[in-house]
Amino acid sequence: MRQKGIVQGKEYEDSEIEKLLHPLLREWFKSKFTSFTPPQKYAIYEAFKGNNILISSPTGSGKTLAAFLTTLNMLIDLASKNELEDRVYTLYVSPLKALNNDIRKNLEEPLEEIYELAERKGIKLQPIRIGVRTGDTEQKERQQQTRKPPHIFITTPETLSIILVSPKLSRSLTRIKFLIIDEIHAVAENKRGTHLSLSVERLQRIQEGKMVRIGLSATIHPLEEVAKFLVGFENGRERDCIIADVSFSKPIDIKVISPVEDFFRESSESISEKLYETLADLIKSSKTTLIFTNTRSATERVVYNLRKRLGKDFPIRAHHSSLSKNVRLEVEDELKNGKLRCVVSSTSLELGIDIGYIDLVVLLGSPKSINRALQRIGRSGHKLHEVSVGRVVVVDQDDLVECTVLTNEALNRRLDRIKIPQKPLDVLCQHIVGMAIEKKWSVDEALKLIRSSYPYRNLTKDEFISVLKYLAGHSDFEKKRVYGKIWFDESEEVFGRRGKLLRPIYYLNVGTIPDEVAIKVITKEGKRVGKVEEEFAERLVRGDVFVLAGRTFRFLRSKGMNIIVEEVEGEKPTVPSWFSEQLPLSYDLALRIQRFRREMEEILNSELLEFEDAVYYLRKNYNLERSSAEAIVRYFREQNLFSFIPTDKRFLIENFQDEGSECYVFHSLIGRRANSAISRVVAFRAGMLKNCSVKIAINDNGFMLKLPYRKRLSKEEIIELLSPENFVDHLVRALDRTEILRRRFRHVAVRSLMVLRNYLGREKSVWRQQLNADSLLRLIKKNFGNDFPVLKETYREIMEDSMDLENAVDFLNRLRQMEIRLARTPYPSPFALNIFVLGEEDVVLMEDRKKIIRSLYEKITRLIELRAEALADSK
Repeated sequence: MRQKGIVQGKEYEDSEIEKLLHPLLREWFKSKFTSFTPPQKYAIYEAFKGNNILISSPTGSGKTLAAFLTTLNMLIDLASKNELEDRVYTLYVSPLKALNNDIRKNLEEPLEEIYELAERKGIKLQPIRIGVRTGDTEQKERQQQTRKPPHIFITTPETLSIILVSPKLSRSLTRIKFLIIDEIHAVAENKRGTHLSLSVERLQRIQEGKMVRIGLSATIHPLEEVAKFLVGFENGRERDCIIADVSFSKPIDIKVISPVEDFFRESSESISEKLYETLADLIKSSKTTLIFTNTRSATERVVYNLRKRLGKDFPIRAHHSSLSKNVRLEVEDELKNGKLRCVVSSTSLELGIDIGYIDLVVLLGSPKSINRALQRIGRSGHKLHEVSVGRVVVVDQDDLVECTVLTNEALNRRLDRIKIPQKPLDVLCQHIVGMAIEKKWSVDEALKLIRSSYPYRNLTKDEFISVLKYLAGHSDFEKKRVYGKIWFDESEEVFGRRGKLLRPIYYLNVGTIPDEVAIKVITKEGKRVGKVEEEFAERLVRGDVFVLAGRTFRFLRSKGMNIIVEEVEGEKPTVPSWFSEQLPLSYDLALRIQRFRREMEEILNSELLEFEDAVYYLRKNYNLERSSAEAIVRYFREQNLFSFIPTDKRFLIENFQDEGSECYVFHSLIGRRANSAISRVVAFRAGMLKNCSVKIAINDNGFMLKLPYRKRLSKEEIIELLSPENFVDHLVRALDRTEILRRRFRHVAVRSLMVLRNYLGREKSVWRQQLNADSLLRLIKKNFGNDFPVLKETYREIMEDSMDLENAVDFLNRLRQMEIRLARTPYPSPFALNIFVLGEEDVVLMEDRKKIIRSLYEKITRLIELRAEALADSK
């Protein structure tokens, strides 16, 4: 009976696997390794049988060899019989160009050794060719690959979509035996993965035999969904796939370290001093340390301070995506060759680039997701039997609570759920154009192929036809120089390419990653102030106040790639300048922290338990140092005495006055992405209700609304503001005329080939792209409405990918079962301090922010002492 759907794999014995191997490969393997690693025991046998397989295992567990061994066996067997043809047998796709060169090296070395072995035995082997093809591949090598295709072809998702429409090269891809997709966890959650998933289905269409799919992934959950993403659907039913889950085969040792005993009572200089002292001690105590920060600017700051402290005896380098490729390669080589004691990285070293031996990973601040924590810590102790050692150094009180829960979840291997984007229409536009270049299609035949890709399994025929109509062109758009890319016969339901120029247009504009660009900040008088990142500009709403170069500015409007501001003195910033780079907290982890808050409340409110009991409970159950456990208990006790503790059963809103404004802090601990959606809708509704402008500050733990003086909200009004009814409609209206809509529309318009980045070799500047996009957005809003595919996708991307609509609505529905508490307080409570001072934080203003927190904290503690005394008297 044939295997059905997605199933869990099983481990095979070494002897069962060895029997399958070609004698040369078997002898080579035994000369190098004593036995097969867990991923190899699960995967090799299944790949031999021709089954699709998803391998999830930690770095350094031999999963790359698990994927390639079957391929090497097949190629060596054919080469020994002189039967190797000039075609591609194995296609390997990785999101990282750097990884591609690693893989080539890692395959060439064993092959050289196997050829030497064959020569000694008098066996003649045909040469096995390995080729890498990316955007950087030189013309000469490309021509050579077309004439004599490599047997193992290594490429990136973007290059694959170009090869598919290349008339000559695509002919050598029609009998692929193995498709290997590496680092699948890094693409599944974004549009690069969606793009790749459609390319794979187009590749499947041209296959003459069976193509086995092998996916390689780090720690990720749920694996069933990633498996469906890997193998897709056939005739409406998911293809078969075996899951080899060996992600827990490696021991880990994680601990939380707090550099100070009490963040509230220490000055920012003292915290900074002790933080670098802690990092320096960790570096001294290990051979090679990899430190992960959460932002690029923090990476540079940490390197600067550590170099100053440790001197020349401890070589330290930075590694992040803003550095040039040559600098990054230099750092990777120095690390591999043991020349560095420490490397500080933002996210660029999370993926599997080979960086040699690392014995300690330090996470500076919460990595915001359990999966990311495990992936980062997995970079240490690179061999399978070695313990991965991770230390999480926290940077403030909320961080301490978050990391305490996060490390506990990571040790218990409870992971966050992955979220795969659903039917992005802009990526679909590119593929329809690519498909039209290949041949003429009927609508039903094309739709069947597209629905076989997991993200598009629910695409309706109406949605598909609306995209075809857009791509076929419209007279309104021709006035704006946007011409049809395909012809579409609606009555016959067939479509094909329009014009000879479509192929070069497709080659030059394919891909999903938007051009990164800095936005100029200019005063209304026309004076240049500086630059901000586009992601930062996206979040600005008219009237927002932010800090740049130590001065405070109000955002007025934007024009092209410039934002127009006016300088305002003495106004509190509403948007922190580092906001764009911060990683958002995952919703699953946020819910676990809510439960932890309830745990703490129950202990504190118990008549039988004292302060010491709570400290003992945390040390025993959460593996904390004494000072960290005490700091958490103090933090919760102070919140409890001053206001209430928000938990998974109680939703707390606090109201207080600040400089003539009514402030409302909503303690919605659900992560910044979901808070971004809820806060915009609540602010939109509050503005309509009270007929005033409302300012917003957001972080992972909640959000704050600022209303003008005397515009107070009752509890009934607040409950109404939080209603899930008409939520999407109000969010769409709240997004109208915002920066995020303008900029995301440009990204989507570029991906949909409505705005071309490059027309026949002429690059279009981002500034020009934005101006074109702005005028097209006005036209679409006026003549076509929000259901027009390019605009519809813009709203979907903002609400589902950038924000977290699904979980925002989930949380609002949960509120119906929760106690909702409105507390009127004289100042923000301890839990609200970080949200309240959110706008204050800037590198220059760091000290001011700490001062505000300390002065408020002193007021809070005075009140708490009075309340504690009153409580004691009443007893």
